[in-house]
Amino acid sequence: MQRSAGGLEQSASGPGEHIVTAIDADAIVVGSGFAGALLADRLASKGVRTAILEAGPRISRAKAFETFRAAVIKTPESPYPRTPQADFPKSENPDHWYRQSGPDPFKSTYLKAVGGTSWHWLGTCVRYLPSDFQMRSRFGRALDWPIGYGEIEPFYLAAEQELGVAGNSASDLGSPRSGPFPMPPIASSWLDRVHEKALEDTPWRVEATPQARNSVARNGRPACCGAASCIPICPVGAKYDATVHLRRAEANGAVVHEQTAATFVQTEDSGEVSSVHFRRQDGSAGMARGQVYVLAANAVETPRLLLHSRSERAPGGVANRSDQVGRNLMDHPIQLSWALAEQPVWPYRGPLSTAAIENTRDGPFRRERSALRIELGNNGWTWPTGGAETLAGALAQRGLRGQALRQTVADHAARELRIAALTEQLPDPENRVMLHEQDRDPFGVPLPRMHYRVGAYSRAGLAAAREIHNRIFAHLNASETYHSDTFQGAGHILGTTRMGADPRSSVVNRDLRCHDHPNLFLVGGGAFPTGSTANPTLTIAALALRAADTVAATLR
Repeated sequence: MQRSAGGLEQSASGPGEHIVTAIDADAIVVGSGFAGALLADRLASKGVRTAILEAGPRISRAKAFETFRAAVIKTPESPYPRTPQADFPKSENPDHWYRQSGPDPFKSTYLKAVGGTSWHWLGTCVRYLPSDFQMRSRFGRALDWPIGYGEIEPFYLAAEQELGVAGNSASDLGSPRSGPFPMPPIASSWLDRVHEKALEDTPWRVEATPQARNSVARNGRPACCGAASCIPICPVGAKYDATVHLRRAEANGAVVHEQTAATFVQTEDSGEVSSVHFRRQDGSAGMARGQVYVLAANAVETPRLLLHSRSERAPGGVANRSDQVGRNLMDHPIQLSWALAEQPVWPYRGPLSTAAIENTRDGPFRRERSALRIELGNNGWTWPTGGAETLAGALAQRGLRGQALRQTVADHAARELRIAALTEQLPDPENRVMLHEQDRDPFGVPLPRMHYRVGAYSRAGLAAAREIHNRIFAHLNASETYHSDTFQGAGHILGTTRMGADPRSSVVNRDLRCHDHPNLFLVGGGAFPTGSTANPTLTIAALALRAADTVAATLR
């Protein structure tokens, strides 16, 4: 047995045989995205020996940006490498990786890479509303969270500091604050100001969006350069991604094991987890052993791993005595609408979105239909049609050439409007992540089988959004108004390992500790009992920071 750096032990019985490795640490963290990186950083800063298992590779920002520029089809995933051993969904093909069993396709995606999906997120950091934690008490819908806004608010504040959120501290957006944002807001775009002026005498209030990108140089990262490619990649690192905290964790002794896919969670008769099995792309395999285990893969990959980890003592999979693992899958189904303004609004400048209408997120109507968060887009028609690039091709096919073509494209691009309404989706136990019966990855783990329905509550919200979008466009004297006739995925995967006080109806407790396994924690969007309308990243970060002390205290 040979011990190597990073807590690895390696052995081989003979020539040509697979190397078997063992990773030894105090804390084993599976997944290196927002939640895993923040929690690993907190643990490492306390002197906890921490190992992070990540199925994907490390990313070179420069190489990824060049890959994106050269890609014929530009999607959120296009800059990033994929292999059969570390595959992930595709935005342009909902049947890739996912095995859909309907009635609606699940459309949201994620990455497998060091830093996870934080590489291609938008950067929006909106807090949940106090009422979002009390859907049953206030609106008679779904259920209440086992924690309230007052308990999570200090961790929201800490998460804003850790991620580096730029925002207007004078506006609480319906979520009371105990302190300021660390940076002033990103400058409003001309498009934002046009909307604000056009809607000033209407029910809809345009607000600057809090976002985890530098408005000024901070913590060794530059200010936003306005490259307008936040999704899928910030070329300069002004937007936060989880490699920020992974680097800090590594500086404090944590070890990131890239291209190391967790394949099985081993438990003992005592109920404690004793190891996580893994496989690597080089053919090696092994076990990671620690005192405490944290699964932070995401709300698809975490239940997939738990369900696959069946044994005689856990016939339904690990952490699944409640039969809730994989259930209550949620997203924020989006109504996408676009139009042409009467006058130029000059999109395609700055971050993809810098403002939104936030005061549609709450009200008594939530007893009947979903609330809405209406995002104003700075990226023209890129999302719905491909934008100026596809427009030029279409006009050329109609015979336009030279100066006439250039002028027509320039005029059209200058007037393009895009708005997207995020709806809240109620938890439904039939919306779930399961294991496919035949299809498996190269390591033998079944692919995720998705059963998903948007539901009447969100459908009513989508219909309300179309009406509001029409009225907004009318105030802008817009023409050529369009509404997508199908919902869009928001990339917000929630609810499959939800928290609760009752072990019979939830997977983890209020501290994200598994009811069934005292040394296993599940962090990330899977813990959300309900979904709100806000982008969930800041809440994911706050919950991870809140769990850190409890995870550390579990160590003997």
